[in-house]
Amino acid sequence: MTEHDPHAVLTIGDFAARAGVATSAVRYYESLGLVASVRTGGNQRRYRRAELRRVAFVRAAQSVGLSLDEVKDALDRLPGKRVPDRADWLRLSAEWRRRLEGEIARLKDLQEDLDGCVGCGCLSLEKCAVYNLGDKLAADGPGPQRGFKTA
Repeated sequence: MTEHDPHAVLTIGDFAARAGVATSAVRYYESLGLVASVRTGGNQRRYRRAELRRVAFVRAAQSVGLSLDEVKDALDRLPGKRVPDRADWLRLSAEWRRRLEGEIARLKDLQEDLDGCVGCGCLSLEKCAVYNLGDKLAADGPGPQRGFKTA
């Protein structure tokens, strides 16, 4: 078994160290089906080196804001639960790019609203587009509307 043997296996400690995560994260990823291990005769976990790419994929996807459920969905779409390759990343990242673009647009809108607050000066919780965005209770009047009804 050589250093670059794709069939070589690592202990959980070695695998976690190579992946740059805690052993508890490896166990958690495994419980979610994000990575897989094989068991020794003594029931110890062993991880194929190729599984390191799955952890790298998980971490990269999380860095762009995906939840672990979304990452699992993406990995589950790979044929035979194989390790993702560059083509997989390009295909999936195109889907995620649209999501990121929407989030960027939302944040830019928020930034513009904040910039408007500086010049607006209203500081009104009743009318403010930042503090009172989509407030359905605003039509009932200013101030708290739940639990403070007067006779």
